[in-house]
Amino acid sequence: MDVSQYLEIFLDETREHLQNLNTEILNLEQDPENEDTINEIFRAAHSLKGMAGTMGYKRMQALTHHMENVFSEVRNGTIKIKSHMIDILFQCLDALEEYTANIQENSDEGTNDNEALTKLLNDCLKTEEEETAAEAAVEETKQTEAPASSSEDKWNDIPLDDTQKHVLSEAIKQGRKVYGITVKVQESCILKAARAFLVFKAVEELGEIAISAPSAQDIEDEKFDLEFSIIVITDSTLEEVLGDIRSVSEIEGACGAEMTEFGGTQDQASQAKEEAPEEPKNVPAKEVPSEKAPAAAAAPAAAQGGAKHEKKAGGKAVGNRTVRVDIEKLDVLMNLVSELIIAKNSLVSAASQTGESNAAVDSQIEYLENVTTNLHESVMKVRMVPIESVVNKFPRMIRDLTKKLNKQMELHMSGEETELDRTVVDEIGDPLMHLLRNSADHGLESAEVRKERGKPEVGSIFLDAYQDGNNVIIEVKDDGNGIDVEKVKAKAIERGTITPDQALNMSDKEVIDLLFLPSFSTAKEVTDVSGRGVGLDVVKSKIEMLGGEVEVKTKLGEGSTWTIRLPLTLAIIQALMVEVGGEKYAISLNSVTTLENIAPSEVKLVQSEEVIHLRGSVIPLVRLNEVLDIESTRKEGENMIVAIVKKGDKLAGLVVDKLMGQQEIVIKSLGKFIGKSRLISGATILGDGEVALILDANVLI
Repeated sequence: MDVSQYLEIFLDETREHLQNLNTEILNLEQDPENEDTINEIFRAAHSLKGMAGTMGYKRMQALTHHMENVFSEVRNGTIKIKSHMIDILFQCLDALEEYTANIQENSDEGTNDNEALTKLLNDCLKTEEEETAAEAAVEETKQTEAPASSSEDKWNDIPLDDTQKHVLSEAIKQGRKVYGITVKVQESCILKAARAFLVFKAVEELGEIAISAPSAQDIEDEKFDLEFSIIVITDSTLEEVLGDIRSVSEIEGACGAEMTEFGGTQDQASQAKEEAPEEPKNVPAKEVPSEKAPAAAAAPAAAQGGAKHEKKAGGKAVGNRTVRVDIEKLDVLMNLVSELIIAKNSLVSAASQTGESNAAVDSQIEYLENVTTNLHESVMKVRMVPIESVVNKFPRMIRDLTKKLNKQMELHMSGEETELDRTVVDEIGDPLMHLLRNSADHGLESAEVRKERGKPEVGSIFLDAYQDGNNVIIEVKDDGNGIDVEKVKAKAIERGTITPDQALNMSDKEVIDLLFLPSFSTAKEVTDVSGRGVGLDVVKSKIEMLGGEVEVKTKLGEGSTWTIRLPLTLAIIQALMVEVGGEKYAISLNSVTTLENIAPSEVKLVQSEEVIHLRGSVIPLVRLNEVLDIESTRKEGENMIVAIVKKGDKLAGLVVDKLMGQQEIVIKSLGKFIGKSRLISGATILGDGEVALILDANVLI
């Protein structure tokens, strides 16, 4: 069976199970007696084992099988969860993630058998194994060599016609073995036909299946309970055949015995042969389930997801309501919607240039605008995923850091259901991880210091996400020491970043901004947690690449709050279109708070910089024609049009020559050749085909 077609689905589902295991094992550490958690871990390990077995990844299957064994005993109440077992389980998760990474890289799980881990898992069962070793040995013997008279000898009930009896007798004469075997599928098995198919494939590697009961067609159609019987002709031992059958996942057991008589003696069979010389000597075509349906069913997607694919609603089958879509297909769809919006803008522009109003055309254009806007929103919703998929791995990371740094700390998370564009979610994991590690290592004090300061010995780190208009805010907060501005100054002077004279005149905010410079670290020594020079500059550049911003507020002795602001979407935005010196520019409407008409007399100078006083705030002015090196078309003495833009708590006024209005625009990248200008975040194609540059208000501020 070619399972490569199911590889992507296998990887997706494996990651889901691993994340589920990660979360549940953390829960188990907090509440070792919780039966729901124990059952969930058992189910996840069992599902992983079945999927790995189906795909032929034996090492992964073996490891999850041993995990399943441990939790089977925990469920039965024979062993209790101990703290060292949690560490072992997390090591198992790391090993499974390594297998998954290898499979993704080259479709092969690698050569690491993880024998040490297997031994640790088996040690968890040691006392129970010693107590039940004798019973297990007896049971194994029973299963392997069940006598023909036992209650399990259902293969003896298979009706054989003369031809089949003759074929089996001939096989024995030729020195081959004939075994009757009954196989039992687990009650929890989702697709019995798929498992039966895998049993048939396993047996066929060692011999031939002469007959099965129920028939092959009935087995393929799942017209059997949990058991089926087969008669096998082989040169292998019964133990080998039974061993291969039991290696198939979701098979509860298999027992069998050697057969020597088939409804009459061998002599009678020979006599029957002489009386009917025309009968074929060859073994009849094997009755095996056709590979068509069960082969697909045996794949992890169907095997594990099969239960989800049909739900009963009022006695009527309802198809599955979700579908997996490759992100590249969504990118193509988003690009097509972008082109549609550009075409719509062109149509609007062409209609307005005719100078004649046509009610029917205007009505259809308005309808088209509604449809394209709704289509854009729908595509955006399809692309949106909860940030839960990223933040779920952080509790485990904080747990590991607790042990590594020898500090007591807890992570409190909220807003995991907050949704972001898939491309943003994929990129935000590393910056968040860095900020959390930063809080754990630099932010939180040791338990002794916290006690002296009257703080709880257990430090708290908070990760909160929420939507704010067209942005998503993610905050990483701790109740630690906060940033020591003097220490940062000293480090900057030592590195030659600033001079002692500059340090005297710097505000706290300017000093803290030094932390975002490349390779700037205040760590005293290099560890695997921090101090490697991969500092906050990486966090800042990554977030700004996503069109976002990061800022920090801190209070010495009380803690720090790092705030990340990200746009909901990166592809299509609402923009304010402006003209400067006869050229058209776009400014994201998210940044714009108000538009003001300012008389030249209202402009004041503060430290040689132009500012305006507006509703109690002093706002610096940025004359875009000077920044962009264009001659303004505004006449001397005329009132200025000022767009007030905001970045966090900061405001600035952008002086423009003319307002063109609001427009939905598609952001197009300028490519690598013009990547140097941080002022320009991209370009867009206007309705008349003209290209307008998009100004980055954050950089201007």
